[in-house]
Amino acid sequence: MEPLLLIVVVIALVGAVVMVSQKNTGKREAAAVDDAKADARQAIERLGGQVFNLVGSDTASKQALADASERYTAAGSQIDQARTSAQARLAKQTALEGLYYIRAARLAMGMDPGPDVPTIDGQKSAGEVTEERTVDFEGRQVTAAPAPSEKTPNYYPGGRVAGRPVPAGWYSEPWWKPALVAGAWGVGSMFLFSAMFSGMAGVGYDAQAFEDGYGDGYQDGMNDGGDGGGADGGYDGGDGGAGYDGGDVGGYDGGGMDLGGGFDF
Repeated sequence: MEPLLLIVVVIALVGAVVMVSQKNTGKREAAAVDDAKADARQAIERLGGQVFNLVGSDTASKQALADASERYTAAGSQIDQARTSAQARLAKQTALEGLYYIRAARLAMGMDPGPDVPTIDGQKSAGEVTEERTVDFEGRQVTAAPAPSEKTPNYYPGGRVAGRPVPAGWYSEPWWKPALVAGAWGVGSMFLFSAMFSGMAGVGYDAQAFEDGYGDGYQDGMNDGGDGGGADGGYDGGDGGAGYDGGDVGGYDGGGMDLGGGFDF
C-alpha cells in the first residue's frame, strides 16, 4: 500500500473511532440526565401529593405547608428547565427541602411525620436547635426552639443560606429570609447568631465560623461527598423564602416581621 494511502486510511479509522466514542459518550450523558430527572420527579411528585392533601390546623403547620408549596413550585420550574444532571439534582434538593417542611407541618399537627427524607446539602454541618432560647436583637425578641409553638411557628430544616450554616429548628421569625432574598447577610447577622446559638449543644461551631461560612465537620461533609453544599442549594434569583430561580413568592406571610437594622441592605 502506498504510504500516502496508508496515512489516509489511518486518519479515517481514527476519525471513525473518535466519532463512535463521542456518540457513545453523548448517549451515556443523555441517559444520566434522564435518570437524574426521573429521580428528581419522584421526589417532586411525592411532595406534590402532600402539598395538595394536607391542610394546616394552626399557625406553625400552615406556615410550614406554605413553605412546602413554595418548594414544590420551585422544584417544578427547575426540573422543567433542567438540561444537565446537576440541574436535575438541584430540583431534587428543592423537593427534598419541601418534604422536610411537610414533616414539620405533620408534627405540628400531631400527626405521624411519615417516611424519613434523605439528608439535604449542608444539613448535617448546620446542626440543630436543641433548647429553647430567646435573645434581644435590634429592639425585638427572637426565639429558637426544637419544637413548634405559637411563639415559634417558623420552621427551617437546616442547611446553608447565602453561604452560611443555619441550624434546623423552629423560630419566632424567619431571620434567615432576608439573606435568602438578597443573597447576602446583614451586618448584624453574626451578633444574632452568637447570642442565639453560643454554647448550644446541637450547634457545633461559633459565630466566627458562621461568619466565615462553615461549621465543625463541614469539610468532612465535603470529603464524604456532599453535605458541604449550600442549603440554599446555589439557587439563583430570589423568592419570598427560598431564593429559587422561578420560585413563587406566594404563601409566605411575613407576619409583621421587623427586619431591623441588622438586615438593612
